[in-house]
Amino acid sequence: MRRIIMMILLNLWYVPYGMIRLKWMAAHAEKYTEDQKFALLRQICHRALVGGRVTLDTKGLEHIPKENGFIIYPNHQGMFDMLAIMETCPKNAAVIAKKETGKVSFLRDVFKLMGSKLMDREDLRQSMQVILEVGKEVKEGKNYVIFAEGTRSKMGNRTQEFKGGSFKAAMKARCPIVPAVLKDSYKVLDTGSIKKQKVELTYLEPIPYEEYKELKTTEIAEMVRGRIDAVLEGEKAK
Repeated sequence: MRRIIMMILLNLWYVPYGMIRLKWMAAHAEKYTEDQKFALLRQICHRALVGGRVTLDTKGLEHIPKENGFIIYPNHQGMFDMLAIMETCPKNAAVIAKKETGKVSFLRDVFKLMGSKLMDREDLRQSMQVILEVGKEVKEGKNYVIFAEGTRSKMGNRTQEFKGGSFKAAMKARCPIVPAVLKDSYKVLDTGSIKKQKVELTYLEPIPYEEYKELKTTEIAEMVRGRIDAVLEGEKAK
């Protein structure tokens, strides 16, 4: 919360414009192109990083598919994760978020511009419906970010179990899976610190459908988690 306050205070000149523009575009989303919507979101995101004194060390951008219709599966460390991806990913990508976040006015407007989905984790039927809808949209050329752990890790740079059900969307879309590794992202908004912070984000080589089509979703989850863990453990070993 302290860093969020700092982000706002150091952007006082921008906040009124940004929030009014966001609210207006969300209310008239059909009048704007996807590129226009994401341009505003990235602008807001960038101002937050500057105000929060956060720098991003990004690797593997060459691994982002040139063709739309892919899903990024990152590890989930905290509230800053999606900001890091939005700031660095050269392609527009929506996200699956938990239903509770949609009750926050600012986040509700952000998700609307992104064309994101809200999932009720207590309702298995609704959750699976969201996954299937995402799979259909990805097959039609939309990109998504799915946090397969379901909730943020409380273990720093260690991952939790990746839920197999999260990968049903990729199976339905038959799309490339892009594992993404976040390191130290939890330190930005989940520790109470306002010190300068560097976050590392590494996009790994995409996993084509041909490589995982014969696997169970739980096996895909283990494979993606394993590749992310390998990078995290390698970084620790340095």
